Amino acid sequence: MIYTRKNKRELRYVWSSKTILLRHSYIHSHILRTLSSVLYHLYFSTSKRHSIIVSKTFTQFLIETITQLESNLKVLNIPLFIYTGDSGAHISQLIKEHEIDTVYLQKEWTRDENNILANVKAGIPSTIAFEETLDQFLFHPEDIPYPNFNAIPEVFTNFRKKCEKQISVLPCIRIDKILPKENLLKTNTEIPTLSHLNLEEFNTDTRSAFPFHGGENEALKRITHYFWETKKLAFYKKTRNGLVGNDYSSKLSPWLANGSISARTIYWEVKRFEKEVKKNQDTYWLIFELIWRDYFKYVSLKHQNSIFKIGGILDKEYDWHTTKIARKEWINGSTREPFVNANMKELANTGWMSNRGRQNVASFWAKELKQDWRIGAAYFESMLLDYDVHSNWGNWMYNSGVGNDPRDRKFNIARQADMYDGQGKFQRLWLQDSLF
Repeated sequence: MIYTRKNKRELRYVWSSKTILLRHSYIHSHILRTLSSVLYHLYFSTSKRHSIIVSKTFTQFLIETITQLESNLKVLNIPLFIYTGDSGAHISQLIKEHEIDTVYLQKEWTRDENNILANVKAGIPSTIAFEETLDQFLFHPEDIPYPNFNAIPEVFTNFRKKCEKQISVLPCIRIDKILPKENLLKTNTEIPTLSHLNLEEFNTDTRSAFPFHGGENEALKRITHYFWETKKLAFYKKTRNGLVGNDYSSKLSPWLANGSISARTIYWEVKRFEKEVKKNQDTYWLIFELIWRDYFKYVSLKHQNSIFKIGGILDKEYDWHTTKIARKEWINGSTREPFVNANMKELANTGWMSNRGRQNVASFWAKELKQDWRIGAAYFESMLLDYDVHSNWGNWMYNSGVGNDPRDRKFNIARQADMYDGQGKFQRLWLQDSLF
Protein backbone atom coordinates (compact mmCIF):
# COMPACT_ATOMS: atom_id res chain seq x y z
CA MET A 1 0.00 0.00 0.00
CA ILE A 2 1.24 3.47 -0.74
CA TYR A 3 0.61 6.71 1.15
CA THR A 4 0.88 10.31 -0.04
CA ARG A 5 -0.90 13.63 0.10
CA LYS A 6 -2.53 14.95 -3.01
CA ASN A 7 -4.87 17.94 -3.09
CA LYS A 8 -4.80 17.92 0.73
CA ARG A 9 -6.29 14.46 0.98
CA GLU A 10 -4.59 11.23 1.97
CA LEU A 11 -4.05 8.78 -0.85
CA ARG A 12 -2.79 5.25 -0.32
CA TYR A 13 -1.81 2.77 -2.93
CA VAL A 14 -1.96 -0.97 -2.35
CA TRP A 15 0.60 -3.30 -3.92
CA SER A 16 -0.80 -6.79 -3.50
CA SER A 17 1.20 -9.98 -3.80
CA LYS A 18 -0.43 -12.64 -1.61
CA THR A 19 -2.55 -10.77 0.91
CA ILE A 20 -5.58 -10.31 -1.30
CA LEU A 21 -8.31 -11.09 1.21
CA LEU A 22 -10.39 -8.17 2.43
CA ARG A 23 -11.55 -9.85 5.62
CA HIS A 24 -9.26 -10.34 8.59
CA SER A 25 -6.14 -8.84 6.97
CA TYR A 26 -4.16 -6.51 9.21
CA ILE A 27 -3.00 -4.40 6.27
CA HIS A 28 -6.47 -3.85 4.87
CA SER A 29 -8.17 -3.31 8.20
CA HIS A 30 -5.52 -0.76 9.19
CA ILE A 31 -5.86 1.19 5.96
CA LEU A 32 -9.65 1.15 5.81
CA ARG A 33 -9.80 2.21 9.44
CA THR A 34 -7.49 5.20 9.01
CA LEU A 35 -7.79 6.43 5.42
CA SER A 36 -10.24 8.18 3.20
CA SER A 37 -8.53 7.34 -0.11
CA VAL A 38 -6.95 4.09 -1.33
CA LEU A 39 -5.65 2.69 -4.60
CA TYR A 40 -5.02 -1.02 -5.05
CA HIS A 41 -2.48 -2.56 -7.40
CA LEU A 42 -1.95 -6.17 -8.41
CA TYR A 43 0.92 -7.34 -10.56
CA PHE A 44 -0.14 -10.33 -12.65
CA SER A 45 2.61 -12.79 -13.56
CA THR A 46 2.41 -16.23 -15.14
CA SER A 47 5.87 -17.22 -13.96
CA LYS A 48 6.96 -18.16 -10.47
CA ARG A 49 10.48 -18.89 -9.28
CA HIS A 50 13.44 -18.78 -11.67
CA SER A 51 11.25 -18.30 -14.75
CA ILE A 52 9.08 -21.37 -14.15
CA ILE A 53 5.98 -21.05 -16.34
CA VAL A 54 2.82 -21.90 -14.44
CA SER A 55 0.00 -24.13 -15.59
CA LYS A 56 -3.26 -23.07 -17.18
CA THR A 57 -5.19 -24.46 -14.19
CA PHE A 58 -3.23 -22.31 -11.73
CA THR A 59 -3.58 -19.27 -13.97
CA GLN A 60 -7.34 -19.72 -14.36
CA PHE A 61 -7.70 -20.00 -10.58
CA LEU A 62 -5.73 -16.77 -10.24
CA ILE A 63 -7.85 -15.01 -12.86
CA GLU A 64 -11.00 -16.01 -10.97
CA THR A 65 -9.43 -14.79 -7.73
CA ILE A 66 -8.54 -11.40 -9.19
CA THR A 67 -11.97 -11.04 -10.81
CA GLN A 68 -13.63 -11.54 -7.44
CA LEU A 69 -11.15 -9.22 -5.74
CA GLU A 70 -11.91 -6.46 -8.22
CA SER A 71 -15.63 -6.86 -7.59
CA ASN A 72 -15.23 -6.86 -3.80
CA LEU A 73 -12.99 -3.80 -3.88
CA LYS A 74 -15.45 -1.94 -6.07
CA VAL A 75 -18.11 -2.32 -3.36
CA LEU A 76 -15.72 -0.40 -1.08
CA ASN A 77 -15.03 2.19 -3.82
CA ILE A 78 -11.43 1.00 -4.17
CA PRO A 79 -9.98 0.75 -7.70
CA LEU A 80 -7.84 -2.23 -8.70
CA PHE A 81 -4.96 -1.58 -11.11
CA ILE A 82 -3.92 -4.80 -12.86
CA TYR A 83 -0.78 -5.16 -14.93
CA THR A 84 1.19 -7.91 -16.61
CA GLY A 85 4.89 -7.73 -17.33
CA ASP A 86 7.53 -5.81 -15.41
CA SER A 87 6.15 -4.78 -12.03
CA GLY A 88 8.95 -2.27 -11.55
CA ALA A 89 7.97 -0.22 -14.59
CA HIS A 90 4.26 -0.12 -13.77
CA ILE A 91 4.64 0.70 -10.10
CA SER A 92 7.15 3.48 -10.74
CA GLN A 93 4.71 5.10 -13.19
CA LEU A 94 1.81 4.88 -10.75
CA ILE A 95 3.92 6.31 -7.95
CA LYS A 96 4.81 9.27 -10.14
CA GLU A 97 1.29 9.80 -11.46
CA HIS A 98 -0.38 9.71 -8.04
CA GLU A 99 2.40 11.43 -6.06
CA ILE A 100 2.77 8.47 -3.72
CA ASP A 101 5.33 8.45 -0.93
CA THR A 102 4.78 5.19 1.01
CA VAL A 103 4.13 1.61 -0.09
CA TYR A 104 2.44 -0.91 2.22
CA LEU A 105 2.79 -4.59 1.34
CA GLN A 106 3.08 -8.11 2.63
CA LYS A 107 6.61 -8.90 3.77
CA GLU A 108 8.32 -11.73 1.89
CA TRP A 109 11.83 -13.02 2.52
CA THR A 110 12.67 -15.69 -0.04
CA ARG A 111 15.03 -15.14 -2.94
CA ASP A 112 12.82 -14.40 -5.94
CA GLU A 113 10.32 -12.38 -3.94
CA ASN A 114 13.17 -10.22 -2.64
CA ASN A 115 14.49 -9.81 -6.17
CA ILE A 116 11.11 -8.52 -7.36
CA LEU A 117 11.02 -5.98 -4.55
CA ALA A 118 14.61 -4.91 -5.24
CA ASN A 119 13.72 -4.41 -8.91
CA VAL A 120 10.80 -2.18 -7.97
CA LYS A 121 12.88 -0.12 -5.55
CA ALA A 122 15.62 0.33 -8.14
CA GLY A 123 13.22 2.17 -10.44
CA ILE A 124 11.79 4.68 -7.97
CA PRO A 125 13.21 7.52 -5.86
CA SER A 126 14.90 6.49 -2.62
CA THR A 127 12.57 8.83 -0.76
CA ILE A 128 9.67 6.37 -1.27
CA ALA A 129 9.14 4.42 1.95
CA PHE A 130 8.11 0.76 2.09
CA GLU A 131 6.10 -0.58 5.03
CA GLU A 132 6.11 -4.38 5.09
CA THR A 133 3.83 -6.46 7.32
CA LEU A 134 4.15 -10.11 8.33
CA ASP A 135 0.50 -11.08 7.98
CA GLN A 136 0.55 -14.64 6.65
CA PHE A 137 1.03 -16.60 9.89
CA LEU A 138 -1.18 -18.40 12.37
CA PHE A 139 1.31 -17.69 15.17
CA HIS A 140 2.55 -14.15 14.64
CA PRO A 141 6.36 -13.79 14.58
CA GLU A 142 6.24 -11.27 17.42
CA ASP A 143 4.49 -13.83 19.63
CA ILE A 144 6.51 -17.01 19.09
CA PRO A 145 8.34 -18.24 22.24
CA TYR A 146 11.83 -17.97 20.75
CA PRO A 147 14.31 -15.09 21.05
CA ASN A 148 14.99 -15.10 17.28
CA PHE A 149 14.37 -17.16 14.17
CA ASN A 150 17.67 -19.01 14.57
CA ALA A 151 16.26 -20.58 17.73
CA ILE A 152 13.41 -22.27 15.83
CA PRO A 153 13.79 -26.04 16.50
CA GLU A 154 14.59 -28.42 13.65
CA VAL A 155 11.84 -30.83 14.76
CA PHE A 156 8.22 -29.85 14.16
CA THR A 157 6.84 -31.50 17.31
CA ASN A 158 9.06 -29.38 19.54
CA PHE A 159 7.90 -26.23 17.77
CA ARG A 160 4.24 -27.19 17.87
CA LYS A 161 4.10 -28.13 21.54
CA LYS A 162 5.86 -25.00 22.73
CA CYS A 163 3.78 -22.69 20.57
CA GLU A 164 0.49 -24.34 21.50
CA LYS A 165 1.38 -24.00 25.17
CA GLN A 166 2.56 -20.39 25.11
CA ILE A 167 0.83 -18.57 22.23
CA SER A 168 -2.68 -17.28 21.73
CA VAL A 169 -3.74 -16.88 18.11
CA LEU A 170 -4.56 -13.28 17.31
CA PRO A 171 -8.24 -12.47 16.80
CA CYS A 172 -9.65 -11.70 13.38
CA ILE A 173 -10.36 -8.08 12.57
CA ARG A 174 -12.88 -7.06 9.96
CA ILE A 175 -13.71 -3.52 8.90
CA ASP A 176 -16.07 -2.94 5.97
CA LYS A 177 -15.61 0.79 5.69
CA ILE A 178 -16.87 2.14 2.37
CA LEU A 179 -14.67 4.90 0.99
CA PRO A 180 -15.98 8.01 -0.80
CA LYS A 181 -17.15 7.46 -4.38
CA GLU A 182 -14.45 9.76 -5.75
CA ASN A 183 -11.88 7.20 -4.59
CA LEU A 184 -13.05 4.78 -7.30
CA LEU A 185 -10.74 6.05 -10.02
CA LYS A 186 -10.82 4.80 -13.60
CA THR A 187 -7.90 2.39 -14.00
CA ASN A 188 -7.86 1.70 -17.76
CA THR A 189 -6.58 -1.78 -16.96
CA GLU A 190 -8.26 -5.14 -17.32
CA ILE A 191 -7.93 -8.70 -16.07
CA PRO A 192 -6.20 -10.85 -18.69
CA THR A 193 -7.71 -14.04 -20.06
CA LEU A 194 -5.94 -17.33 -20.63
CA SER A 195 -5.72 -16.61 -24.35
CA HIS A 196 -4.19 -13.19 -23.65
CA LEU A 197 -1.52 -15.00 -21.68
CA ASN A 198 -0.96 -17.53 -24.49
CA LEU A 199 -2.53 -20.34 -22.51
CA GLU A 200 -5.18 -22.77 -23.72
CA GLU A 201 -8.79 -22.37 -22.64
CA PHE A 202 -10.13 -25.54 -20.97
CA ASN A 203 -13.00 -27.12 -19.10
CA THR A 204 -12.47 -28.47 -15.59
CA ASP A 205 -11.73 -32.20 -15.64
CA THR A 206 -14.82 -34.05 -14.39
CA ARG A 207 -12.59 -36.34 -12.32
CA SER A 208 -11.08 -33.46 -10.36
CA ALA A 209 -11.11 -33.58 -6.57
CA PHE A 210 -10.89 -29.77 -6.65
CA PRO A 211 -13.66 -28.49 -8.97
CA PHE A 212 -13.83 -25.15 -7.14
CA HIS A 213 -13.18 -21.58 -8.26
CA GLY A 214 -10.83 -18.88 -7.07
CA GLY A 215 -11.72 -15.93 -4.88
CA GLU A 216 -12.37 -14.92 -1.29
CA ASN A 217 -16.11 -15.49 -1.58
CA GLU A 218 -15.51 -19.02 -2.88
CA ALA A 219 -13.17 -19.74 0.04
CA LEU A 220 -15.81 -18.68 2.54
CA LYS A 221 -18.40 -20.72 0.66
CA ARG A 222 -16.15 -23.76 0.98
CA ILE A 223 -15.87 -23.24 4.74
CA THR A 224 -19.63 -22.98 4.99
CA HIS A 225 -20.02 -26.25 3.09
CA TYR A 226 -17.27 -28.28 4.77
CA PHE A 227 -17.81 -27.02 8.30
CA TRP A 228 -21.46 -26.11 8.67
CA GLU A 229 -23.54 -27.76 5.94
CA THR A 230 -21.94 -31.21 5.81
CA LYS A 231 -20.06 -31.04 9.14
CA LYS A 232 -17.27 -33.01 7.48
CA LEU A 233 -14.79 -31.18 9.69
CA ALA A 234 -15.83 -33.53 12.49
CA PHE A 235 -14.31 -36.41 10.48
CA TYR A 236 -11.30 -34.62 8.99
CA LYS A 237 -8.49 -36.73 10.49
CA LYS A 238 -10.25 -39.96 9.51
CA THR A 239 -10.76 -38.94 5.88
CA ARG A 240 -7.80 -36.62 5.14
CA ASN A 241 -5.79 -39.37 3.44
CA GLY A 242 -8.50 -39.89 0.85
CA LEU A 243 -7.87 -39.68 -2.87
CA VAL A 244 -11.22 -39.41 -4.65
CA GLY A 245 -14.01 -36.87 -4.19
CA ASN A 246 -14.52 -33.29 -3.07
CA ASP A 247 -14.83 -33.72 0.68
CA TYR A 248 -12.14 -36.11 1.91
CA SER A 249 -10.23 -33.03 3.11
CA SER A 250 -10.96 -29.35 3.63
CA LYS A 251 -9.41 -28.34 0.25
CA LEU A 252 -8.78 -24.84 1.65
CA SER A 253 -5.10 -24.75 0.70
CA PRO A 254 -5.39 -23.06 -2.75
CA TRP A 255 -7.27 -20.10 -1.25
CA LEU A 256 -4.91 -20.03 1.71
CA ALA A 257 -1.87 -20.05 -0.58
CA ASN A 258 -2.88 -16.99 -2.60
CA GLY A 259 -4.19 -15.01 0.34
CA SER A 260 -7.92 -15.31 -0.36
CA ILE A 261 -8.36 -16.57 3.19
CA SER A 262 -6.14 -16.42 6.26
CA ALA A 263 -4.94 -19.11 8.64
CA ARG A 264 -6.49 -17.14 11.49
CA THR A 265 -9.88 -17.11 9.78
CA ILE A 266 -9.79 -20.90 9.48
CA TYR A 267 -8.52 -21.32 13.03
CA TRP A 268 -11.28 -19.26 14.62
CA GLU A 269 -13.93 -20.92 12.47
CA VAL A 270 -12.69 -24.30 13.74
CA LYS A 271 -12.92 -22.99 17.28
CA ARG A 272 -16.49 -21.83 16.67
CA PHE A 273 -17.34 -25.25 15.25
CA GLU A 274 -15.84 -26.93 18.30
CA LYS A 275 -17.97 -24.74 20.56
CA GLU A 276 -21.22 -25.03 18.64
CA VAL A 277 -21.09 -28.48 17.04
CA LYS A 278 -18.32 -30.83 18.13
CA LYS A 279 -14.76 -30.86 19.39
CA ASN A 280 -12.60 -33.91 18.79
CA GLN A 281 -9.26 -35.05 17.39
CA ASP A 282 -10.55 -34.50 13.86
CA THR A 283 -11.33 -30.83 14.40
CA TYR A 284 -7.97 -30.30 16.12
CA TRP A 285 -6.16 -31.92 13.21
CA LEU A 286 -7.04 -29.11 10.83
CA ILE A 287 -5.37 -26.71 13.26
CA PHE A 288 -2.46 -29.15 13.45
CA GLU A 289 -2.03 -28.81 9.67
CA LEU A 290 -2.14 -25.00 9.93
CA ILE A 291 0.71 -25.22 12.44
CA TRP A 292 2.69 -27.32 9.95
CA ARG A 293 2.18 -24.54 7.42
CA ASP A 294 3.48 -22.00 9.93
CA TYR A 295 6.44 -24.21 10.78
CA PHE A 296 7.68 -24.35 7.20
CA LYS A 297 7.50 -20.56 7.05
CA TYR A 298 9.64 -20.30 10.17
CA VAL A 299 12.08 -22.89 8.79
CA SER A 300 12.35 -20.68 5.72
CA LEU A 301 12.92 -17.58 7.87
CA LYS A 302 15.62 -19.42 9.79
CA HIS A 303 17.48 -21.01 6.90
CA GLN A 304 16.71 -18.48 4.16
CA ASN A 305 17.93 -19.59 0.71
CA SER A 306 19.30 -22.91 1.98
CA ILE A 307 15.82 -24.30 1.31
CA PHE A 308 16.62 -24.05 -2.43
CA LYS A 309 20.06 -25.69 -2.25
CA ILE A 310 20.59 -29.32 -3.19
CA GLY A 311 21.84 -30.18 0.30
CA GLY A 312 18.82 -28.51 1.86
CA ILE A 313 18.95 -27.15 5.38
CA LEU A 314 21.01 -30.15 6.48
CA ASP A 315 23.69 -29.48 3.85
CA LYS A 316 23.59 -33.21 3.26
CA GLU A 317 25.34 -34.86 0.34
CA TYR A 318 23.67 -37.55 -1.77
CA ASP A 319 24.48 -38.94 -5.19
CA TRP A 320 21.70 -37.07 -7.00
CA HIS A 321 20.93 -37.72 -10.68
CA THR A 322 19.29 -35.61 -13.38
CA THR A 323 18.10 -38.23 -15.85
CA LYS A 324 15.90 -36.83 -18.64
CA ILE A 325 13.99 -40.04 -19.25
CA ALA A 326 13.24 -40.41 -15.53
CA ARG A 327 11.91 -36.86 -15.41
CA LYS A 328 9.75 -37.41 -18.50
CA GLU A 329 8.28 -40.65 -17.17
CA TRP A 330 7.61 -39.16 -13.73
CA ILE A 331 5.93 -36.04 -15.11
CA ASN A 332 3.89 -37.98 -17.68
CA GLY A 333 2.85 -40.68 -15.20
CA SER A 334 4.52 -43.56 -17.03
CA THR A 335 6.81 -44.93 -14.32
CA ARG A 336 6.80 -48.53 -13.09
CA GLU A 337 4.51 -47.55 -10.17
CA PRO A 338 0.79 -47.21 -11.07
CA PHE A 339 0.04 -45.34 -7.84
CA VAL A 340 2.67 -42.71 -8.68
CA ASN A 341 1.39 -42.51 -12.25
CA ALA A 342 -2.21 -41.92 -11.19
CA ASN A 343 -1.21 -39.07 -8.88
CA MET A 344 0.99 -37.43 -11.51
CA LYS A 345 -1.78 -37.58 -14.10
CA GLU A 346 -4.20 -36.03 -11.62
CA LEU A 347 -1.75 -33.17 -11.04
CA ALA A 348 -1.17 -32.60 -14.75
CA ASN A 349 -4.88 -32.48 -15.52
CA THR A 350 -6.24 -30.59 -12.51
CA GLY A 351 -3.47 -28.80 -10.61
CA TRP A 352 -4.45 -30.78 -7.53
CA MET A 353 -2.91 -33.74 -5.71
CA SER A 354 -3.80 -35.17 -2.31
CA ASN A 355 -1.40 -34.95 0.61
CA ARG A 356 -0.93 -38.72 0.51
CA GLY A 357 -0.15 -38.57 -3.20
CA ARG A 358 2.38 -35.77 -2.79
CA GLN A 359 4.36 -37.67 -0.19
CA ASN A 360 4.47 -40.78 -2.33
CA VAL A 361 5.47 -39.20 -5.62
CA ALA A 362 8.13 -37.09 -3.87
CA SER A 363 9.58 -40.09 -2.07
CA PHE A 364 9.60 -42.09 -5.29
CA TRP A 365 11.36 -39.30 -7.20
CA ALA A 366 13.99 -38.48 -4.59
CA LYS A 367 14.57 -41.73 -2.72
CA GLU A 368 13.68 -44.44 -5.23
CA LEU A 369 14.92 -42.83 -8.44
CA LYS A 370 17.48 -40.68 -6.57
CA GLN A 371 16.79 -37.71 -8.82
CA ASP A 372 17.61 -34.13 -7.84
CA TRP A 373 14.75 -33.27 -5.50
CA ARG A 374 14.73 -29.64 -6.63
CA ILE A 375 13.51 -30.71 -10.07
CA GLY A 376 10.47 -32.26 -8.42
CA ALA A 377 9.91 -29.19 -6.25
CA ALA A 378 10.14 -26.91 -9.28
CA TYR A 379 7.62 -29.02 -11.20
CA PHE A 380 5.20 -28.90 -8.29
CA GLU A 381 5.70 -25.14 -8.19
CA SER A 382 4.65 -24.87 -11.82
CA MET A 383 1.55 -27.03 -11.43
CA LEU A 384 -0.03 -26.84 -7.98
CA LEU A 385 -3.10 -24.70 -7.41
CA ASP A 386 -2.02 -24.34 -3.78
CA TYR A 387 1.64 -23.60 -4.40
CA ASP A 388 3.25 -21.90 -1.41
CA VAL A 389 7.00 -21.36 -1.55
CA HIS A 390 7.61 -22.34 2.09
CA SER A 391 5.34 -25.39 2.25
CA ASN A 392 6.37 -26.67 -1.16
CA TRP A 393 10.13 -26.47 -0.71
CA GLY A 394 9.90 -27.41 2.97
CA ASN A 395 7.90 -30.54 2.23
CA TRP A 396 10.19 -31.52 -0.63
CA MET A 397 13.23 -31.22 1.62
CA TYR A 398 11.40 -33.23 4.27
CA ASN A 399 10.55 -36.05 1.85
CA SER A 400 14.00 -36.04 0.25
CA GLY A 401 16.14 -36.48 3.34
CA VAL A 402 17.58 -32.96 3.42
CA GLY A 403 14.98 -31.28 5.64
CA ASN A 404 13.10 -31.60 8.92
CA ASP A 405 12.28 -35.32 8.97
CA PRO A 406 14.23 -36.77 11.93
CA ARG A 407 13.51 -40.30 10.71
CA ASP A 408 14.41 -39.79 7.02
CA ARG A 409 11.59 -42.06 5.83
CA LYS A 410 11.24 -43.72 2.46
CA PHE A 411 7.77 -44.76 1.30
CA ASN A 412 6.98 -48.28 0.14
CA ILE A 413 4.81 -47.23 -2.81
CA ALA A 414 3.09 -50.57 -3.34
CA ARG A 415 2.20 -50.82 0.35
CA GLN A 416 0.93 -47.23 0.36
CA ALA A 417 -1.28 -47.97 -2.65
CA ASP A 418 -2.66 -51.03 -0.88
CA MET A 419 -3.36 -49.05 2.30
CA TYR A 420 -4.98 -45.99 0.74
CA ASP A 421 -6.31 -47.31 -2.58
CA GLY A 422 -6.85 -50.95 -1.79
CA GLN A 423 -9.71 -51.35 -4.24
CA GLY A 424 -7.85 -49.43 -6.94
CA LYS A 425 -10.61 -46.84 -7.38
CA PHE A 426 -8.22 -43.88 -7.62
CA GLN A 427 -5.83 -45.66 -9.96
CA ARG A 428 -8.64 -46.76 -12.25
CA LEU A 429 -9.99 -43.20 -12.30
CA TRP A 430 -6.74 -41.81 -13.72
CA LEU A 431 -5.21 -44.80 -15.50
CA GLN A 432 -8.26 -46.30 -17.18
CA ASP A 433 -6.95 -45.66 -20.70
CA SER A 434 -3.60 -47.24 -19.98
CA LEU A 435 -5.04 -50.25 -18.14
CA PHE A 436 -7.29 -51.37 -20.98
